[in-house]
Amino acid sequence: MKTIRFFPALISGLVLMGMAQARLAGQAAGQSPATQANGAGRAARPAQGSALDERRITMDVVVTDKTGKPVTGLERGDFTLLDNNRGDENFTVEGMDGVTHRDARPAEAIIVLDAVNQGHDLVVYQRQEVAKFLRQNGGRLAMPTSVFLFTDTGVQVQPRPTTDGNALAATVEKMDLSWRFVDRRGGEAGRIDQFLLSLKLFSEIVESEATKPNRKVVIWVGPGWPLLGGTSFVSTSKAQKERFAAIVEFTRKMREGRISLYSASKDFTLYTEYLGGVKTAREAEAGNLGLAVLATRSGGSVVSTGSDLVGAIERILPEANAYYRLRFDGAPAGRADEYHELKVMVKQAGLTARSPSCYYAQP
Repeated sequence: MKTIRFFPALISGLVLMGMAQARLAGQAAGQSPATQANGAGRAARPAQGSALDERRITMDVVVTDKTGKPVTGLERGDFTLLDNNRGDENFTVEGMDGVTHRDARPAEAIIVLDAVNQGHDLVVYQRQEVAKFLRQNGGRLAMPTSVFLFTDTGVQVQPRPTTDGNALAATVEKMDLSWRFVDRRGGEAGRIDQFLLSLKLFSEIVESEATKPNRKVVIWVGPGWPLLGGTSFVSTSKAQKERFAAIVEFTRKMREGRISLYSASKDFTLYTEYLGGVKTAREAEAGNLGLAVLATRSGGSVVSTGSDLVGAIERILPEANAYYRLRFDGAPAGRADEYHELKVMVKQAGLTARSPSCYYAQP
């Protein structure tokens, strides 16, 4: 088990810098998952080709029936694609069912235990449930799996994904849940601290995992970080620009990195009001970077666990290998970060498609 340690800092005015260019103040020595993947701390972008290549959009699409089970075997003619509510007929679809049609690169599952935004006793229970899940079927996991533990001092990860559930469960049971530095006294300062620390961790996960070409299903156990809404929260134009830059970057990297995010929790804060598309920096609110919002707009989902976390994980994982790869050429942009809403629909009644909900086109 490797631990990446860092210490949170309250940045005045809520200037989110983790995704774009800065470091949180007080970062301890040692490499983060992002720097392991690409020494500079940022995932390398592919070499530029033609303008058409730069506009090529590829995304994973999951289709489910009324019971929530993934549906395979659909053809291109079963789908409709809308780009800013305009039909686009120039797209291709490749179906993966995990058996007959499989991706050459196996999908991975990443389970994140969140000890920053939840109480200690609840995380202890969740750790037990995750270990229980890993030991099922004699410890034989259906896909390579990792478990990350997010604490106030960093993220603990095992060296590599594995299909040995028993060995992974033993590692999970030894995870140290004792570190706590984030202000737990409540109030706006503590909530902002949690927000910044959580977004920093998540950006590191995205930076690291986006360098891998395979599909990744990230299951974040818990409702995530505070949304920072309300009249007591004061925003600035600089903070709005930083948040918008983070939204654009998360949107691109999660889609290109084939990362589908799922928020699995018993309870959720009100997040649906932040699901609308963010077209400009003036519209960028902290709530648009909430965990449940990022999950929904990535093509993943928000999953209610009730009292059965194991069952919730089992419902999510089949979507890792049963999906469709949809490709089309994005529209040329008249300005930088031009917002385009995406809708993928299935013509057959009773079926629902989930995919990344937008892209930001570039000139």
